[in-house]
Amino acid sequence: MILFFSLLKTMSVFLVVGYVYCKSPWFRPLTGEQLTLRDKIHLYFFFSSLSILGSYLGHPIQDALANTRAIGPVLAGLIGGPVLGTAVGFTGGLHRFTLGGFTALSCGLSTTVEGCIGGLIHLWLFRRQRSEGMFSPAIALVTTAGAEVVQMIIILLVSRPFADALALVKVIAFPMIFTSSLGCALFMSIIRDQRNMHDKTAAIFSAHALKIAERTLNILRSGFNRNTARDLARIIQEETNVSAVAITDRDSVLAFTGMGADHHRVGDPISSDLTKRVIAGNTVIYADGIRDQFRCSVSPTCPLNSALVLPLTIDDEVIGTIKLYESGDKRFLFMNRSLGEGIARLLSNQLLLSRYEEQKNLLMMAELKLLHAQVNPHFLFNAINTIVAIVRTDADRARELLIQLANFFRQNLKRNTGLSTLEEELAHVNSYLEIEKARFEGRFRVETDVDPTLLALKIPTFTLQPLIENAIKHGISHMLEPGVARIRAQHDNNVALIEIEDNAGMFCENGNHDGLGIRIVDRRLKSFMGPHCGAIVSCTPHEFTRVSIRIPLQDNQV
Repeated sequence: MILFFSLLKTMSVFLVVGYVYCKSPWFRPLTGEQLTLRDKIHLYFFFSSLSILGSYLGHPIQDALANTRAIGPVLAGLIGGPVLGTAVGFTGGLHRFTLGGFTALSCGLSTTVEGCIGGLIHLWLFRRQRSEGMFSPAIALVTTAGAEVVQMIIILLVSRPFADALALVKVIAFPMIFTSSLGCALFMSIIRDQRNMHDKTAAIFSAHALKIAERTLNILRSGFNRNTARDLARIIQEETNVSAVAITDRDSVLAFTGMGADHHRVGDPISSDLTKRVIAGNTVIYADGIRDQFRCSVSPTCPLNSALVLPLTIDDEVIGTIKLYESGDKRFLFMNRSLGEGIARLLSNQLLLSRYEEQKNLLMMAELKLLHAQVNPHFLFNAINTIVAIVRTDADRARELLIQLANFFRQNLKRNTGLSTLEEELAHVNSYLEIEKARFEGRFRVETDVDPTLLALKIPTFTLQPLIENAIKHGISHMLEPGVARIRAQHDNNVALIEIEDNAGMFCENGNHDGLGIRIVDRRLKSFMGPHCGAIVSCTPHEFTRVSIRIPLQDNQV
């Protein structure tokens, strides 16, 4: 009975060590899905130390040691596999051998075997895709019990004299099997619970981060200013439940919500040394109010006691900060610190995306203006010459053409760079075609076949006109016989199919597949409607050139 309680005390020491280990940074490798070589080296030293400690804390009996040394090798094998388990077992066994006694060789050998047994169980679980069983207390208990039984058999087979070995096994077998198995199971239970808590914390963190990402997704598209900062600060405080949140640019406070709002006012210049250091050094600063002092630079009676200051960056350039505060009677949770850092990275990425979107829109506007500048002077020159020629013979026709020309340029001026309806695009094209038909004096006709239900279809502004101009300029104008320009828009399952076609088929020969007009139309279609949309050119020489546009009807106002 004395031996039994002695081993229970040793087991209790192991459990305390296990608890402290699970609270330390050294536990981190066990929270991942796979162990690296570096992780296994770290685990080798830890579990080898446990095995050696088990020998030192063993209870002397009959020139031998009753101990819980098996916990280290078995746990190492279960968690890290056969190589790690055998290595830890060999190290613990070698140490036991150096302590001497008539069981030195058998105990040294059996400890190595126990580590190997744990590793083989690990391998068995892994091959049957039951990796979660590696951290099962029940499996740890059964494995250790079996390993200790094997140790007793090895003592009987190797130790001499046999009578002494048998007498020893009768005394130590049950206490060692029971305490080592129970200790290993409890140790594994501590490890499993800490892993589960880590996973639960990570899940909570991820849920908060995803919710913040969802709620702030569209806010920063309006830019980084007081209005967006106010909304961001409110959302961050609601999701983190900290005492206060502030957002600044490089010079002043853009938003503040929570405790201390009476003296932390929007528009005030930055006065906190912490904030200035973050902006200058692009680093995270945490002042817990104890080791790193936080003192409000605005009011000596401020209730805020600790602060986490995080930089907001675009391309590694600090454009502002996020500050999370806690009051003196409230602890700054570690999760909030980690979440705060995640929020700063998230918002920095959103700011970068917002800037990218802004630059992309500016580029598209510039391209569209370039297309206008390319079309308008050329078209205007030809139109005026046509009207000058007609006014001498048909004043009424000339007046109608002037009206169409005015309509064309009026629509150019009024149209934005976003989306228009198909009906508006067709009206714009019609004004253009009336002038071109007069210019070419009946050398081509236009056939239009448009499903009336598609007139409300949204497409990027200035989509059709460059395509129909391309058909006339690079196709029909070079034909000797009359040409035909066709505009079609029909349903094709859940897609609107728009086609601009001419019967010249000269686009292939001209090699203008990368013409500016079509490239800009294609790029704008992909930008507004998605990468699956665009302008597809097909051509059969001297028969036809067709530009096809396919726009999904889902989510489109038709």
